[in-house]
This record gives sequence, C-alpha cells and structure tokens, in this order.
Amino acid sequence: MTDGWPAGVTTDVDDTDGTHAGTAGFSTRRTMSTTRRHTMLAGVVATGALVLTACGGGTGAGQAEGGGDDAEKVTTISLMAAEYSKDNTKAFWDAFAQEYNSKYGYTLDVNVVSWDNIDQQSSTMIQNNQPPDILNLNAYASYAKDGLLYDSDQVLPSEVKSDILPTFVQYGTYEGKFYGFPDLSSARALFYNEDLFEKAGVSGPPTTWDELAEAAKKVKDATGDVGYAMPLGPEESQGEFSMWLFNNGGDWKSDGTWAINSDANVETLTFMNKLADDGLTQNNPARTNRADAFDLFKSGKAGMVVGFSPLAGALDEDGSVKYGVAPFPTNDGSESKTFGVTDYLMAFKKPGNEDAVKAFYELYYSKEQINTFIEKEGFLPVTQSGLEYFQKDPKLAVYLETLPNARLTPTDDPTWDKVKLAVQQNLGAAMSGDPQETLDKLQQTAESQG
Repeated sequence: MTDGWPAGVTTDVDDTDGTHAGTAGFSTRRTMSTTRRHTMLAGVVATGALVLTACGGGTGAGQAEGGGDDAEKVTTISLMAAEYSKDNTKAFWDAFAQEYNSKYGYTLDVNVVSWDNIDQQSSTMIQNNQPPDILNLNAYASYAKDGLLYDSDQVLPSEVKSDILPTFVQYGTYEGKFYGFPDLSSARALFYNEDLFEKAGVSGPPTTWDELAEAAKKVKDATGDVGYAMPLGPEESQGEFSMWLFNNGGDWKSDGTWAINSDANVETLTFMNKLADDGLTQNNPARTNRADAFDLFKSGKAGMVVGFSPLAGALDEDGSVKYGVAPFPTNDGSESKTFGVTDYLMAFKKPGNEDAVKAFYELYYSKEQINTFIEKEGFLPVTQSGLEYFQKDPKLAVYLETLPNARLTPTDDPTWDKVKLAVQQNLGAAMSGDPQETLDKLQQTAESQG
C-alpha cells in the first residue's frame, strides 16, 4: 500500500501508502485511513525505529528456528494483521480462519491491529522472542536480515510464486531470497480537474514536465487556484518525490548503493522547487501532507495532484469535482512509471509451524481469497491472475496498465525505514533552500546507516 500505501489512522479523517490504492466507492473516511497510513502512513513512521531496534540484534534476533522433522507439528498458528478498514478487514480474516480450519484442520488465531499500534505491538512481541506466525506489515527486510523469516522456497507453493508480479518479487527479495510476500498494492497516477483545465484552455493532461508546468500556470492565471498540489510534508514526502524522480530516470539506489543525491534526483528536486517558487503550487509544500493535498483537490481548488484509486472513490462519492486520471508525465522522454506500494505477509520461523504456514499461503493466494480481500479493501492486485480479474473495472485501467512495471522505494534494504524517516522530516526543506544541499545531507544519512 504502502509506502505502503503507509500511515496509521491517527484521526477521524481517513488517510495506505499510505497505503494503497482503492477502487471507486471508497468512503471519504476509508480513503484517508488508507492514505495517511502507509507509506503506507504517519503512525508507522513514529515507531519504525523500534522495529529496527527490535530485530537489529536485540532479544530473540537470529534465535528463531523452523519446524523441521524433529519438531512437534503445531495445529494452531497466529496472525497479526493490519486494519485497512473497520468494515472489512476483521470480517475477512475471521471468515478466512473458518475456511482455513475447514479445509486444512488448522486453527488460525486472528489479531487485527490498527496501523497506529501494529509496529509497537509486533516489535515488542519479536523482541520478547514471541512473534506471531504470520505478520502483516509494510517492512520485512530487517527481520529477514536477522534470519527470523521463512523464505519462499520453504513455505510458498511454486504456483503462487510464479503468479506474483515480478516487481513485487523483486522488492520482496533480500540477499537473493524472497521473504516479503505481498498482500495487496497501490499505484499512483496524475489526477486533473477537467473544469479548471477547460477554464484555463488546457486541452488535456500533460505528458511532459514542461507541459505540466505550463498547465499549472494557465490554471493559476485563469482561475486563481492552485496549479499543482505538491505534498512534501512529513506524512509521505518520499512517495511524492518517488513519483517525480522515477519519471526523470532517477532512483533511491543504483547498483546496490545509495543514489539519493544523483544528478537526476537533484534535477528533479530543482524542478519541483521552481514550481513552488513560481507560485504554481499551494503555499508551503514542505508542510503539506498528502491528505491536505487530496482535500485541496477534492474541494475543486487544485488543477492537478498525484493520487490513487481511493481518492477516485472519494471523488466519485462526493460528485462535485469532474476529474480525469492519466499517467504521470515524464521528463526524460521514457514511458511513464508509477510509484507502487505494497504491504507484506511475512512468516516467522517457529518450531513445528512450517506445514500450517504453508497451508495459510496456499489458501490466501487462491484467487477466491486474495482477490476478494483486495476488492473489498479497495486496493490493487499483486498477482498476474489478479490483474486479469480486476480488468472488469474500467476505472482501474490506468493503474493496472502501469502496475507490472511499478517502482517501489527500497523496502528490500533493512535500513530503509530510518532513511525514509529522514526523508519525511527533511526533504521539504529544499522548497525554501538548496535542493543539492538537501539531497547531499540525506545521502550522508543513508550511507551512515550501513
């Protein structure tokens, strides 16, 4: 989602990068609980360091063992799952547990926890060497580094792995082994206000950065409204920046090393800085969170914003803004790339639990289960068969077309959570300072985490 999609629900205003993307029909409340989540996502950031502390060599790190032939086979396993929505998440997992018991004879103890609390609760359990058997979270690599997780060869049916989209296998892989099994995903696109575009004489969505700047200026000049809503506040600035840098040939890492201050990234942040300096964004992008940018667009006061399908659901429900959705424009002339987010269903090694864990994944990744869960929560698929299933909804076409080639933040790096926090807290400084200096400092922070 995460990055998922990405932040916990901290108020009654809904926010998944965080996470993730939803479908039309999302209520405003659900939209903002998924958006402020993930990146998945504000409450998660506050406790991210605790997760790393818990598995970075602390109590229990590296002590977990799998269920070999000599271990007594367990008949009950536990699931700690993040709450994507109050209406659907617990209901789904309770029904899943019944089917799991009926089909395999195992018992699944379900514990659904809000995004506000799941980092704290799960890290405490792991620190005390009492992890759940299955954990639903938006970071896995630090646990994989400490040898606490099963890899796909141990617990994932081969037909399941072959169905998962390669981009999610890539970002779920740590040191050559696949540990981060995705549960759902989201992807971003450019939303534009068709009425404001018409008033400003803009014929359609921009396909280049120069066209985006020109459209933003025309909207500002003709209507007095915001041309482009740019959220670089602490909620999920890494998500906004990712969408831009991926479409300028940039990335967070290159050939396994940090590339935050690469020439392409500096050029990207400099362009974003100029949009703000030219008055084409809202005031103070450095303090604008994604939820705030979405609210600006939903009020009809912004020409463009990067959004995802839960935003579309909220707009459709309200019905007051006529909008279009298009791929994000590129600056380097390449095909548009989308920023994707996913959360993970990781499995902890515990004596005797391997067979029950295998059965869990066999059932969850069956088309009837995973697609039902994703559809009810309003997100996007993580499997090839899921892509085919969701083709039935034309509103998802712009996301589904780009999802197989989605780019994610480096969730496969155990230090990413700390780097992400530094980005969220400091990237916005470039809007009133020097983009090169801002990215140089973030590069130094990332390198110091190694």
